[in-house]
Amino acid sequence: MPADGDLGEAAALLRTGGLVAFPTETVYGLGANALDARATARIFEAKQRPSFDPLITHLADAADLEPLVGPVSPAVAALAARFWPGPLTLIVDRPEQIPPIVTSGLDSMAVRVPDQEHARRLIAAAGVPVAAPSANRFGQLSPTRAEHVVHGLGTAVDLVLDGGPSRCGIESTIVDARGERPVVLRLGALPVEELEKVTGPVTVRPGNSGQPVAPGTLAAHYAPRTPLRLVPGAELADAAGAGRGCLAFRDRPAGAWTAVEVLSAAGDLTEAAARLFDALHRLDAAGVVEIVAEPVPEMGVGRAVNDRLRRAAATWHPASGD
Repeated sequence: MPADGDLGEAAALLRTGGLVAFPTETVYGLGANALDARATARIFEAKQRPSFDPLITHLADAADLEPLVGPVSPAVAALAARFWPGPLTLIVDRPEQIPPIVTSGLDSMAVRVPDQEHARRLIAAAGVPVAAPSANRFGQLSPTRAEHVVHGLGTAVDLVLDGGPSRCGIESTIVDARGERPVVLRLGALPVEELEKVTGPVTVRPGNSGQPVAPGTLAAHYAPRTPLRLVPGAELADAAGAGRGCLAFRDRPAGAWTAVEVLSAAGDLTEAAARLFDALHRLDAAGVVEIVAEPVPEMGVGRAVNDRLRRAAATWHPASGD
C-alpha cells in the first residue's frame, strides 16, 4: 500500500501538473489537476484518448461537491448522501473553474468520491479536484492492478501508486439525476436496483450515437488486444479449439482450450465483476488468437459485466455494435 511519503510525492506532482496513476475501489485512475487545462491535456495524450470523451472529476469528500459546483438537484444530493464514497459518478453542471477540456466542451461534468482510503487521502493532500479516467490506453482493458498500468502506459505516467487489486474491479455507475427522472448513462459497480431504492424507477440508457455525455459509453470499448467473441454458456464446448482462450462464468467448460479463466466458481456476480478485467488481462497475455466469453446472468452487477463484454466484442465485430 502507498506510504505517506509516496502519497506526499504524488500530491505534489498533481499540484504541479504531473500525472499520477492511483488505486480506487473500481479500477486504477490516471489523475491530473482538474483545475489545470495543460495537466488534463496530458491525460488525453498519455491515453491516446479522443478529445470528445469527457473525464470524471474525483473529490476527497462529498462535502466538497457544492463548494465546487454550487447547488445541486435534490436527487443528486440524495444519491451523493447515500452512495458517496462509492462507485457512483453523478452528472452535474460544469462550474467555471473547471476547464472545458475536462468535460470535452460540455456544460455538464461527471464527478465522484472514490471509496478507497488512499485515493481520498491523495486528493485531499493535493488540495485540488482530480480528473481521472482509467489508467490505460483508450479503448483497452481497464487496469485493476498497478502492474496493468505500468504495462499499458509505461513512462507516460510520472508516478504509479500501488494499492493492490481493485475491490470492485469494474468502473463506476454513471447517473444523470438533474432532471425529473434519473438516467443511467453507464452501467457499473453500483447496481441499478440499489439506485432505485433511493430514487424510484430510473431510465437505463448506456451508450450513445453522438458525443458522449459520460465516459465509457462508446459502442466499442474495454477491449483486450485479442479478438473477443460472446458465446452462450451452452455453446462454449463447441467453440473450443487450439489457440482459443475461454472466459467462463462459474463452470470450467469442456473442450480443448489453450487457456481458461473462471470468474466465480460460486456463481457470485460481485466476485465475477471484481475478477473480470484481471482475467481478461491474463487471457490477453496467454498468446491465444481468440477469446471466447460467456455472458453472466443479466441481473445486478452482472448487467455491467455483460455491458463490458458486449463493448469488447463490438471492437472486433463492428456490425454487432450498430
